Amino acid sequence: MPFNINHIHLKSTDPKATADWWVNAFNFTIDSDAVRESGDRFISCASENGIRVNISEPMAGQTFTPGDAGLRYGLEHFGLDSADLEADIARLETLGATLLDGPIEMSPTVRIAFIEVPENVRVELIERSE
Repeated sequence: MPFNINHIHLKSTDPKATADWWVNAFNFTIDSDAVRESGDRFISCASENGIRVNISEPMAGQTFTPGDAGLRYGLEHFGLDSADLEADIARLETLGATLLDGPIEMSPTVRIAFIEVPENVRVELIERSE
């Protein structure tokens, strides 16, 4: 059996607001929105290429440590393609994102930028040209 990526899971104090942000910012679709038996709200979304992104609030008794969109060991960010880096940065800033770094020329055909989005998530935008 292949080890395909099954999903990415984001924790949020307001899963609906967070899911709506991803819908508006990156055309995600919300596939389900329910309160699980454990009592937490759990929203399952999909990116345009079918990657599952789950967003849930803390379960009873769970306490979150503060989020941080900075550089770190372990899971640091995930990347999304961009057809127009500057236009996407400007659009996402109107939705509340913050530009952290870039645009950066990685090669003659690849440029990247890092943004902070709601719940202190670090996202890399990647623009490739021919």
